[in-house]
Amino acid sequence: MTRTDAEAFAEFVRATGPRLHRSALLLTGDHHLTEDLTQATYARVYASWRRVSRADDPLAYARRTLLNTYLSHRRLRRNSELPADPTLGPEPASPEADHATRLDLLDALATLPPPDRAVLVLRYWEDRSVADTAHDLGITETAVRTRSRRALQRLRPLLGADLIERTS
Repeated sequence: MTRTDAEAFAEFVRATGPRLHRSALLLTGDHHLTEDLTQATYARVYASWRRVSRADDPLAYARRTLLNTYLSHRRLRRNSELPADPTLGPEPASPEADHATRLDLLDALATLPPPDRAVLVLRYWEDRSVADTAHDLGITETAVRTRSRRALQRLRPLLGADLIERTS
């Protein structure tokens, strides 16, 4: 990798890091696993940076890599460690109500199977279209709609309909 490629990759990481990190946190619900997932994603993107940097949307490649890494990790289930306190970790300061809502949301998301969780994060957190979500996950648009509907039905009793309606 040339010096200009390394500088371009570093700029890409600075520009996309916070967004990818937030997506990983919503997927995993665990700050430590989020760090590992984000790092593994950028390692894979770095390995293919010459090709990725010439693509139309390098962020889409990184997002897809993040999702594949997350789903692969969940399939392997090789890590049985559980954090002692899921509220620990670096989080930006926020009003108490938002903090409580965020924790409730993370707890509720943790109850969903990984594919359903990925659909909700892409559709409602990343604000991706049904078509883009289907493409990123390699499933049909109908499957995205079905998974979204079923996952939201499972979340309603946990979060309350008012929070679901605000996020939908």
